[in-house]
Amino acid sequence: MEFPLLTVTAAVPAVGAILTAAVPAARRTAAKWLALLFSLATLALAVLVAIRFEPGGDRYQLTESRPWIADFGVRYELGVDGIGVVLIGLTALLIPFVIAAGWNDADPLETSSTRWRPTQGFFALILLVEAMVIISFEATDVFLFYIFFEAMLIPMYFLIGGFGDRAHSGSDENAAAQRSYAAVKFLLYNLVGGLIMLAAVIGLYVVAGNFSLQEIAAARAAGTLDMATNTERWLFLGFFFAFAVKAPLWPLHTWLPNAMGEATAPVAVLITAVVDKVGTFAMLRFCLGLFPEASKWATPVILVLALISIIYGALVAVGQRDIKRLVAYASISHFGFIILGIFAMTSQGQSGATLYMVNHGLSTAALMLVAGFLISRRGSRLIADYGGVQKVAPVLAGTFLIGGLATLSLPGLAPFVSEFLVLVGTFARYPVVGIIATVGIVLAALYTLVLYQRTMTGPLKEEVRTMPDLHLREVLVVAPLIALLIGLGVYPKVLTDIVNPAVEHTMSDVQQTDPKPDVPVENVEAAK
Repeated sequence: MEFPLLTVTAAVPAVGAILTAAVPAARRTAAKWLALLFSLATLALAVLVAIRFEPGGDRYQLTESRPWIADFGVRYELGVDGIGVVLIGLTALLIPFVIAAGWNDADPLETSSTRWRPTQGFFALILLVEAMVIISFEATDVFLFYIFFEAMLIPMYFLIGGFGDRAHSGSDENAAAQRSYAAVKFLLYNLVGGLIMLAAVIGLYVVAGNFSLQEIAAARAAGTLDMATNTERWLFLGFFFAFAVKAPLWPLHTWLPNAMGEATAPVAVLITAVVDKVGTFAMLRFCLGLFPEASKWATPVILVLALISIIYGALVAVGQRDIKRLVAYASISHFGFIILGIFAMTSQGQSGATLYMVNHGLSTAALMLVAGFLISRRGSRLIADYGGVQKVAPVLAGTFLIGGLATLSLPGLAPFVSEFLVLVGTFARYPVVGIIATVGIVLAALYTLVLYQRTMTGPLKEEVRTMPDLHLREVLVVAPLIALLIGLGVYPKVLTDIVNPAVEHTMSDVQQTDPKPDVPVENVEAAK
């Protein structure tokens, strides 16, 4: 029997979570190193998955299929395409940095306590989220995907509500109340979306007779799947609503600024760079794969919502006074670009959207983690409490600048390639939409440069005069992310070669081809 690589890749962080949680209360440092070790082992397995994957081969590879709940047609069915491979790689890559950045975030304030183990719980929950996200990217059985799509909400709820940011201007009671509010809001929004999706999952089983993505696609191709137009549209809406909440897409986005603002910086990275990617990934795999006609039917409305997300998120980010909430609203704008690329229904748009998921994860991780290091030194999230930081902490300011420039998609850094592809792909089919979306680029430059100017330049404030620069651990967290942003900005082909064949399959699902250029290629050659 072939080695179950996908199962093991998801199981390793789950086992690590159990072992980390079991470490005795007095051995907090041992728990941290154990969690880091398991995250690195998961990264090694993710690299092996990428090596074993053949971009020009079958659509789903490294497949596993076993009976699970046979009476209801549920199978334990896994497989990865190029999109799944790069997102598994992103998840496995970021978790070690999340753990290293949050090394001291969950240490109890009262170190004499031996009954409660917050440190062990913090790192165990991070590993548990990693396991659930990875198997979500691997699942090709809709019911199996749904279980982990919903289950990851529980550890995230405790990470937001139980391990919130200690940099809070109010009292401890007020801080705890705001953390609790943010965690409950996150949970309720996503649970409502999940419940609606559950009704659609049941409806899909009634229509198709099973939950297998591959079998449903084969039945549709063979013409043996009879799905009425209205039925397909209702099922699509049930799935899309849940994914739009997770993504998040305007107007279902309001939980994100609260969650990212109240969570620690590493957990904020976990939310927007890892967990939220499950929503946009699922739009590609399940919405377009299961409901192609309904996807095309809903495209005009979704494009409008994506445009609103782009402009609204960027405009609100410009006016933010809280550093972490600014990054949260910027992420809402970026997710608008991702969804725009998906539903532009062009190969450039969908390739750009997939690259955007990866590059947004890297850029947001770099910016938010450095912001977390900054906030931990000053004890405040307010932009107005900083000024002249680059004079006393030049390495911190420099890395903050690179993370910000990546966020505004500066040419030469990785996000530029993905944003350019999304806009080109959108303009090819919907030129007006593509033109309006470019406003988001201008606004991104505004909120990023204003943030840097107000915090890092100008007169040196007395409160930051003694601020230390980045320590070795913090440099080791940020430096690889910056190197990846530069490397993938210069040479994105290493990802596009994996992603493009999967995008071709998705375009085939929705029976779309790229629009022909207004000026044919032969005419261009003749003009030369």
